[in-house]
Amino acid sequence: MQPFELFVGLRYTRAKRRNHFISFISLISMLGIGLGVMALIVVLSVMNGFQKEIRARILGITPHLQVIGSEGIADWQRTLDTVAAHPGVRAAAPYATGQGMLSQGERVQGVMVRGILPAAEQALIALGDKMKHGTLDSLQPGEYNIVLGVDLARSLGASVGDPLLLITPQGQFTPAGMLPRLKQFKVSGIFEIGMAPYDNALALIHLHDAQKLYRMGDSVSGISGSVDDLDHAPQIARALESKIPVDLWTTDWTRQNASYFAVVAMEKKMMFIILSLIVLVAAFNIVSTLVMAVTDKQADIAILRTLGASPRSIMLIFMVQGVLIGLIGLTIGVIGGVVLALNISTLVPFIENLFGVQFLAKEFYYISELPSDLRQADVLIVAGMSFLISVLATLYPSWRASKVQPAEALRYE
Repeated sequence: MQPFELFVGLRYTRAKRRNHFISFISLISMLGIGLGVMALIVVLSVMNGFQKEIRARILGITPHLQVIGSEGIADWQRTLDTVAAHPGVRAAAPYATGQGMLSQGERVQGVMVRGILPAAEQALIALGDKMKHGTLDSLQPGEYNIVLGVDLARSLGASVGDPLLLITPQGQFTPAGMLPRLKQFKVSGIFEIGMAPYDNALALIHLHDAQKLYRMGDSVSGISGSVDDLDHAPQIARALESKIPVDLWTTDWTRQNASYFAVVAMEKKMMFIILSLIVLVAAFNIVSTLVMAVTDKQADIAILRTLGASPRSIMLIFMVQGVLIGLIGLTIGVIGGVVLALNISTLVPFIENLFGVQFLAKEFYYISELPSDLRQADVLIVAGMSFLISVLATLYPSWRASKVQPAEALRYE
């Protein structure tokens, strides 16, 4: 059998009201909660999608961990073997970095030059899969080939086979003063990472050529490593510190990009709080609905009290009404939010084609498509929070209903 309070509460919810305005406010409350829940689920899914997509792009060119020395690493082969042999490390590769300026004709562009071993770099971050023109294997020692980011090549007007002049800040002293070092390279490939800092300003050459160009001898700037589990990178980096020389130190992707990921996490929390206000406003409508319902049902409350209903039972009857309004709105919002989040990748292009607009133009944004990553934990948190707000919104009106005195309520009936 249904409890008495549940039975009466459901009857009150389903019954046609004499005051249609109360029904209208109830409908607005349901739609408000549904809209708030749906907006929360969709926005959190989109923010998760952006975070996942940008992290994948950052780690598509950034190593998961690095071993670095202030003066470079002289005995780098031993350090490379130590990193590669550590449990959890999938691949390791040496690199040499330096700043420079690339020139073609009257066009000059500042660049970050990175010397690599093509085979080792491919095993590390699969950079060869991101080549638009040419191949990564074209970087051979002594041939002075160079591979450019797609936007860097475009700004220089360079294509595969073109000669470029690389100017390095490490100058050489002459009777006329210090002059910068110049070396001609040939463009042998163009890559596209999908992120402006790399596509705009990164140039790759062979490690041997970089060592000669920057007068590094047999040293390298550092050792890069990739791990099997990204979440274990900090622990692996700390464990490696006890196995490498004391003048070297380790860092990992969480520390290299700590400020960015902290900002994303803060933005997600702030969006959750801001959009929760929609649900809170809808909850105030539940309060209004129940207050008016209590006023409308004063005679019914008095009759129930005279028939033996306790104040607690009266309170539960009106709580059932409020909770049911919240549950209906919550169900609408969860279903709508999940469906929209799962189909946002097809819905957004449809809207863009329909109205002839582009929300994320390639010229201004790293990501030109709206990604979505629906997570069960987010849906459960949003649903739980909304249900709790709905329950809390019923307490005051229900308490007021339980305090109605039968004699006072029936005096003018």
